[in-house]
Amino acid sequence: MLDRLLSVLKARFGSAPALTEAPQGVDVLADMANRRVMRRYLDKPVDPMLIDTLCAVALSAPSKSDLQQADIVVVTDKAQRAVLDELAPGNPWMKAAPAILVFCGNNRRQRLAFDWRGRPYVNDHLDPFFNASVDAAIVLGTFVAAADRVGLGTCPISTLRNNAGKVSDLLGLPDHVFPVAGLGVGWPSFAGVMSPRLGLDVTVHHDRYDEEGLKGKVASYDKRRRAVQPYAQQRHVEKFGEDPEYGWSEDKVRQYSVPDRADFGAFVRDKGFKLD
Repeated sequence: MLDRLLSVLKARFGSAPALTEAPQGVDVLADMANRRVMRRYLDKPVDPMLIDTLCAVALSAPSKSDLQQADIVVVTDKAQRAVLDELAPGNPWMKAAPAILVFCGNNRRQRLAFDWRGRPYVNDHLDPFFNASVDAAIVLGTFVAAADRVGLGTCPISTLRNNAGKVSDLLGLPDHVFPVAGLGVGWPSFAGVMSPRLGLDVTVHHDRYDEEGLKGKVASYDKRRRAVQPYAQQRHVEKFGEDPEYGWSEDKVRQYSVPDRADFGAFVRDKGFKLD
């Protein structure tokens, strides 16, 4: 199993750590490294009790100072699903997913505990929002890992934040509760495709952050990814033209050359957060 793990890591990152002895759970590590985003599902429902069980497993994840600032909204009502689909245009895989979950940050319960005890909430600044966001992200990641283990496929949906206010209203989220991301869940209809990642020499640092040779390393990644997973189409060709060496870095620059979610800060403030 060690050979499989190292092979999967090399396929993902272009290289693998020089591990010589298989650690405990090496088969699980290989499966996790080999995971794929799933946007195509069988026309087969997912048992609601399995969803609830995976939610419970996900909510067992670490939580900042045991504050437990993550909630999951399981959207099953057909009318709500239809509205939610409309709020995430360009995501046909969301409509196809048998189950949709929305992971939320929740700083409300902590503030209510202060109200119940008649004490002032003195930490009203950026950190509570950040802590709740991180808690929700950890729970989402744990749900994805748990879903993989039972054979389900998943696809995170950040597009919901493009209409954060409408999503919040649809789900009835009160002040200090906000959507972080959605998640499509279903039984996979194919094996999926592995997305190569930036090299480990770009994203893993030892003792100090290091950008030496970064431009060349990203260019090498662009070439490696283009060879195994070329983009089906280029973004904003009318503005930037066709690029024969179109790769990840060009795609991301083009993606974020257009203003996006510029109103999210205002939405967060409307939810009662101070971001100073």
